[in-house]
Amino acid sequence: MGTRDRIVDAAEQAIREFGIAGATTKRIAQQAGCSEALLYKHFAGKEALFLAVLLERLPALGPALTRLRASTGQGDLTGNLTEFALTALEFYAKAVGIASGVLADPTLMAGFRGMLAANDMGPHLPILALAEILRAEQRGGRLDAGIDAGAAASMLMGACFHRANLSYFVELPEADEAWAAAIVRTLVRN
Repeated sequence: MGTRDRIVDAAEQAIREFGIAGATTKRIAQQAGCSEALLYKHFAGKEALFLAVLLERLPALGPALTRLRASTGQGDLTGNLTEFALTALEFYAKAVGIASGVLADPTLMAGFRGMLAANDMGPHLPILALAEILRAEQRGGRLDAGIDAGAAASMLMGACFHRANLSYFVELPEADEAWAAAIVRTLVRN
């Protein structure tokens, strides 16, 4: 494992153990077995390091969207969307620790927002991609043409985000699989 990967692993571990505020570059470098200077050689700042953890260590929405896009017009639409919803739920459940810490720190949030804008990234992009997939399913006749695809994508992703956050506060009565299937059935009902 290379130095960069050790640093990303150490950052993920530090965030899980100490939260964003406690995941200092000093602590991360120490856990990675390197100096802070070497950490900064690989990452421009804490924001870039946290983004690397989000993109490289959490369940990826990009591949899930690619699989969903490839299944457009094929297979079981409800099953395909349910599988995607479960991946989104897992992503949000694991990302909440990083996201909440970033949101709680105005300076870190400003840096993170600037970095996302500069790299044409952000949490809105999976919603836009999902909306385009839903529009393709509408054109293919597999999804009601009267549904607003953008609103439907926002609702599905928002429901996953909300459930992931709720899971930190209460024991949810329904299994994730049953919940995701029910949400998707409601969305695709003709």
